[in-house]
Amino acid sequence: MIYDISQEVLSCKTFPGDPSPIAERKMTIEQGDVCNLTFLSMCAHNGTHVDAPYHFINEGKTIDEVSLDAFVGDCYVVHHVGEVSADDAKRMLAQAKVVGAYERILIGGKATVTAQAARVFAQAKIKLIGNESQTVGPEDAPMEVHMILLGAEVVLLEGIVLSDVPAGKYFLNAAPLNLAGCDGAPCRAILVG
Repeated sequence: MIYDISQEVLSCKTFPGDPSPIAERKMTIEQGDVCNLTFLSMCAHNGTHVDAPYHFINEGKTIDEVSLDAFVGDCYVVHHVGEVSADDAKRMLAQAKVVGAYERILIGGKATVTAQAARVFAQAKIKLIGNESQTVGPEDAPMEVHMILLGAEVVLLEGIVLSDVPAGKYFLNAAPLNLAGCDGAPCRAILVG
């Protein structure tokens, strides 16, 4: 089964203060043009997207410099509500190791990764952590969690939709758009399981 865990871009959630995506028709067949052509304007962090280290670390890798290996491979989906503590993070990693999918952890539900949990994930040297919120850490203070994870080169997959995905092991493809020099990029994230 294939699960599309991406938000639709033009109606997606946005982080407070970020601009919403805009689509503008530049050409239409109805008006006699040879084709339909749409111009898009959006933030690299709208909807389902990935964060590169450069998002919070000026010397960090940009999205085009991050290995695609981080975004493609086995992952573990777990559901959680509330703050993810260090003990929760250890439990999630232990469950993921049992099924051989500990390098990429996707957290479904209204969950916020704490700094303590971020340290556990960073020390485990995972490649990617994903969540349903538009930010992995607290919305009102996202910097510390981002610095811990991105500083350890753990890429972030934010704004995913896991409500219909049971917990367990899947194959993830969340390859970002190849945007040279950018701090993040939209992606079409899918799970195969």
